[in-house]
Amino acid sequence: MKHIEGVKSYVKKPIAIQAIQWTGMNLKDVIAFTGLHPSAEKWTWEEYEAVVENEGLKIFTLEGPLYATIGDYIIRGVRGEFYPCRKDIFEETYEPVDE
Repeated sequence: MKHIEGVKSYVKKPIAIQAIQWTGMNLKDVIAFTGLHPSAEKWTWEEYEAVVENEGLKIFTLEGPLYATIGDYIIRGVRGEFYPCRKDIFEETYEPVDE
């Protein structure tokens, strides 16, 4: 590989994170993990379930809202933020910790 001035190699720090996989059937568990965003407080639980079923699960990240696809993992980051991560990337990046 060609040497480029200033470019160095880095290894990701081993930081334990918490995550839950979005199955499409575990909305209550996902919301218990992430908390209900204030924008959803205008609906009853049944209305909220219908919105998620019709529009998808919206995760409010530091960069703005993103939709989680069924199979994605919802990760709580090191600063308490939440974001979705595709299943394949999650499984390449993380491994379970024995608790």
